[in-house]
Amino acid sequence: MTDTAVLADLEAEGDALDRVVRDLPPEVWRTPTPAPGWSIAHQIAHLAWTDSMALLAATDDAEFKAALDRAMTRLDGYIDRAAERGAARPDLLAHWRERRAALAGALAAVPDGTRLPWFGPPMSATSMATARLMETWAHGQDVADALGVHREPTARLRNIAHIGVRARDFAYRVNGRTPPERPFRVELTGPAGEVWTWGPADAGQRVTGPALDFCLLVTQRRHRADLAVTAEGPDADAWLGIAQAFAGPPGAGRAPGEFA
Repeated sequence: MTDTAVLADLEAEGDALDRVVRDLPPEVWRTPTPAPGWSIAHQIAHLAWTDSMALLAATDDAEFKAALDRAMTRLDGYIDRAAERGAARPDLLAHWRERRAALAGALAAVPDGTRLPWFGPPMSATSMATARLMETWAHGQDVADALGVHREPTARLRNIAHIGVRARDFAYRVNGRTPPERPFRVELTGPAGEVWTWGPADAGQRVTGPALDFCLLVTQRRHRADLAVTAEGPDADAWLGIAQAFAGPPGAGRAPGEFA
């Protein structure tokens, strides 16, 4: 059964972003965001498109694989083209709302033990919901940065941090490096002062800092130099330079001081 708490967090994250964009005048939807070439409309369109792909993965394995094959034949610029098409929709906000609602219902109905296909390795419905939450939060940060809006951090960050920690070895491999054999200790301070931990307490390689900063780091929404995330040990230090919580190739990230 899909974790209902994660599904509730996914819904809450979508609602939080919805409140930011729902009353924007049409011309403001064209405001550029920190992602080169992407406006606010592109960001929401991308979320709607990815929710649609996740919906296919949860409901129609064959059609998802067909869509994935089509994407692989035109991979260069595929994501940008999908965002461009979606950004031009006059019903973009309604479309995004419908897609994320349909996805939530589909994920709740996925039978126990089912692995859903995706652009990377197959995953459980709970992992898919967590990944969608992470991406909603990350692209929501781009929208907030474009509008100069401050977002209060919430306990939902733990889901994003968890993906970032679990994706450690993927980050090494996608950057052409061999992952360390031993696990790291990660200790993050949540918004209410609680401490979230991963890995053995006696690990020689350690990462500590605010959960918000760690999430901004692994989603590459801030440069490491602008965050209070620290590493103890050379392997942990190397990881912070390449960490990513998202599938696909390494991103360009953000420049140092871009949001100072």
